[in-house]
Amino acid sequence: MRVLLIGANGYLGRFVADRLLADPAVQLTALGRGDDADVRFDLATGSPGALTRFLDAVHPGVVINCAGATRGGARELTRHNTVAVATVCEALRRSGCGARLVQIGCSAEYGPSQPGSSTAEDAVPRPGGPYGVSKLAATELVLGSGLDAVVLRVFSPAGPGTPAGSPLGRLAEAMRRAMQSGDGDLKLGGLGVQRDFVDVRDVARAVHAASLSAAQGVINIGSGRAVRLRDAAAVLARVAGYGGALHELDAPPGGHHRPAIGHPRTDPDHPAPVAFPYPDGCGSWQQADVRTARDRLGWRPRISLEESLADIWMEAACRI
Repeated sequence: MRVLLIGANGYLGRFVADRLLADPAVQLTALGRGDDADVRFDLATGSPGALTRFLDAVHPGVVINCAGATRGGARELTRHNTVAVATVCEALRRSGCGARLVQIGCSAEYGPSQPGSSTAEDAVPRPGGPYGVSKLAATELVLGSGLDAVVLRVFSPAGPGTPAGSPLGRLAEAMRRAMQSGDGDLKLGGLGVQRDFVDVRDVARAVHAASLSAAQGVINIGSGRAVRLRDAAAVLARVAGYGGALHELDAPPGGHHRPAIGHPRTDPDHPAPVAFPYPDGCGSWQQADVRTARDRLGWRPRISLEESLADIWMEAACRI
């Protein structure tokens, strides 16, 4: 099976590439903006015609799109998350390859949900920020393209390679700094947020399964269990061997500041959380209903959050 992987150097793309390369039946070609891609192509600026010519030459049976941006202004997010997907869809429509498209979506497309609820694929999307809007627009383009396509809505990925700027990455970095300085008190903010964490290696397995299946539409990929960041911090402290006390900073009066993790040590008499927003615009709670992934892909998460956090800590501890 010839597979074209777009975004192979990204956080999720690297693990998808590893998973596909382990399958002897897969012939993998990586397309991206970096020098180490098999083919250099920028979806945000490249034309559908140029991509069509490449598709006709390679003739993949499956195209997997892991490319996109999670940070930036509305214009940048739209260019990398929406316009880029429009280019892929149009190129596939023009091409004679007839490839199946596996698009990586995200739970930010749903937006905030009711605490205690599990979000199924038929929930009405109400994204709470420009990132979720840009990804939802991409999903709608895929679903309306007429292609053989599936969108995997990935909830909160965790595990090795977790970006240092993500909430779990910042949590690990704050703990590393506390241990390095011998600080017995770690003050953290915004730990009340609850998210459905799923290991990136489990996500890669889901992508592999989706590429081999005939499933179409939207499929949630998550653990099916919401975890409070406060509890994740306690697990991280245990795997790191941090013996200090974890203190959760109260939210500022009025609730004008968004959830934060860590605080600068510039004013020890008046510690305050850094105003780092949780990047997905999904409020205080998200939990996936993952029955569709089980029924249509034969997929279940295998890797525990403790193992994911241990891998995050291993990388943070090695950071100089």
